[in-house]
Amino acid sequence: MAKSIVENHGFNEQQAAKLLGLSQSAVSRYISKERGNALSIENSTEVLALIEQMVISLIKDPANKEQTLNLFCQICSAIRQKGLMCPYCKKEMPPEWAENCLFCR
Repeated sequence: MAKSIVENHGFNEQQAAKLLGLSQSAVSRYISKERGNALSIENSTEVLALIEQMVISLIKDPANKEQTLNLFCQICSAIRQKGLMCPYCKKEMPPEWAENCLFCR
């Protein structure tokens, strides 16, 4: 998300940090892949499209927490269904969690 906000939407790192509730250094580390590199989502057009929807939603209406959380849940489900979790989560979370997750409900 941080990378998209900065590279695709013209925000600087400080503006992206404020939007995401992060520090500027955290945004910088996400963009440079020093942080948040446990998942490999670059080849999943579905996940990337959902992330972009969430970015646009945050930019247009940052106060709409319901829409943001709904998109977050969709992204999480897509990542789990495609088996794109980090190695630890793959090992610890049974595959049926992707179908039966009740976290957002």
